[in-house]
Amino acid sequence: MIWLDTTKLGKSGHHSGLMRVTSRLSKELGDDATEIRGTDWIERAEKGDWFLTAEVFSPDEREGWADMLESRPCRLAAIYHDAIPMKFPRTTWPKSVARHPTYLKMLARFDLVWAVSESSRSELLGYWSWLGLRAVPLVKVIALGADFDGQSRSKSTAPSAEKVLLNVAILEPRKNQGQLLDACEVLWSEGLEFELHLVGRVNPHFGRVIEKRIKQAAKTQSRLHFHAAASDEKVAELFAKTRATVFPTRAEGCGLPIIESLWRGLPCVCSDLPVLRENADGGGCVAVPLDDLPAWVAALRKILTDDAHYARLTNEAQNRPLVTWRETANTIRSELIS
Repeated sequence: MIWLDTTKLGKSGHHSGLMRVTSRLSKELGDDATEIRGTDWIERAEKGDWFLTAEVFSPDEREGWADMLESRPCRLAAIYHDAIPMKFPRTTWPKSVARHPTYLKMLARFDLVWAVSESSRSELLGYWSWLGLRAVPLVKVIALGADFDGQSRSKSTAPSAEKVLLNVAILEPRKNQGQLLDACEVLWSEGLEFELHLVGRVNPHFGRVIEKRIKQAAKTQSRLHFHAAASDEKVAELFAKTRATVFPTRAEGCGLPIIESLWRGLPCVCSDLPVLRENADGGGCVAVPLDDLPAWVAALRKILTDDAHYARLTNEAQNRPLVTWRETANTIRSELIS
């Protein structure tokens, strides 16, 4: 039996990357997993079972969790994402910053950990080594699914050529929408006609400044659109008319929006980060140096105006192999269910 942790799933109205991971795994694991919340499952667990979590929490956030770690009623597995709260504490949610060191130490007591990228695997092992921990679990890399629930992969022979760029991400300094807006303003000043759509909730601690800038700019720039609370249907509608997605992020654990863009057959212009290159180098993406405004302007101009370049990237995006959530679940299933 796999006891799948869904403690935080459904508690908020947004669909973060972490929540999408849990939700899709629950669907694809099906009857092989039982959804549980908090610690209400402990008394039912047996030694041959597995507890699996993709959520981020510290032991003191769940009543009885510290005792569970001592009694170990079953084996423990986790999907690890990143150490971003420790790398960017000044622009990360305070609660996340406070919990993360304890969370990483807790993972060292698990039996198996899957990291969502080779970069995140290296940082986790490095942190444990820095702590001087010798007895740590096996850490493997797992590829996350790119597909959307009930949606087949885009293989259109004539993808949308509308001049629309789309960024889907929480509004905050780490996601770097300010640099994207800088680049687009340069292109608009050159007379290039295109739309920029920004989709994502606002980080209440650090996102208000960029939100204010976007709303102010939108008053005079009709081609800039901000969707703070877009429904799944609205996001799908935006994807359908998008020429390319843009992802100027400063740090990620995996970069799920990249592979989701590729699943839809859309090229992606993204930051040239090692963690993003793990997916971007497979085709359909243009990696641009972080904080190099001229390079971003040039990359966006080319994908908007060079049809041959755009067609090549689109062909790569639509035809490269991508992992599905069913395959991700099968990887987990084969490891946890003998």
